[in-house]
Amino acid sequence: MNVIWGGKREGSGRPRGAGSKYGEPTKPIRVPVTRIEEVLTILDRPPCKLPLYSSKVAAGFPSPADDNIENMLDLNEYLVKSPDSTYLVRATGLSMINAGIHPDDLLVVDRSLEPQHGKIVIAAIEGELTVKRLYKDKEKILLLPENSEFQPIDITDKESIVIWGVVTNVIHSY
Repeated sequence: MNVIWGGKREGSGRPRGAGSKYGEPTKPIRVPVTRIEEVLTILDRPPCKLPLYSSKVAAGFPSPADDNIENMLDLNEYLVKSPDSTYLVRATGLSMINAGIHPDDLLVVDRSLEPQHGKIVIAAIEGELTVKRLYKDKEKILLLPENSEFQPIDITDKESIVIWGVVTNVIHSY
């Protein structure tokens, strides 16, 4: 009696491509137990690609529409440049209304971007979060509102400020 233990045997195991609902080779990965459902949900969800038409929409005088689809646009690729360092936060208040940020808008924030003069940032001042335009020069740092009814926030040495990221996009619902 020949007994074979372990090792690769011709014809053993699953046939190549069998059992894969993805129609392509798969690779085992390690996933934290608490994240398994989330990963499975993402795999089962088709990419969010929407048609992007080649014609532009006039904000002034109307122009004839054209039915040519330029390509399919994946909103994740369009809105998120650094997935590992991007998060969403919901805006409140009216201090940034003239920058197009309204109450309940979703802000796409990238922590990997350098907070530069003139950029809109999420900042924590003494532990409280705010969204403002960053003003930096050699002498001072200000967080500027985009509404004349609000005052700039002057950052002094006495205050603790942490920039939590740069706002890259605003998702506004009507």
